[in-house]
Amino acid sequence: MMIDLILTVCMASNPASCKEERLSYQSRGSLAQCMMLSTPYVAAWAGDHPQWAIKSWRCGWPDERKQPI
Repeated sequence: MMIDLILTVCMASNPASCKEERLSYQSRGSLAQCMMLSTPYVAAWAGDHPQWAIKSWRCGWPDERKQPI
């Protein structure tokens, strides 16, 4: 089963310009477990995208409707 790590990210140069990024990967458990294990994925994404600042993140199932920022 797949799970999404859903990041809310804003441009470092323009903090009012935000968007949602979804990272999908194979689930090994619940949404709570996803949150507990998510920190290295969040850090890796931030390192690969220095022009963006991560505002928040959460876990969700891929079939959930996207939530507005």
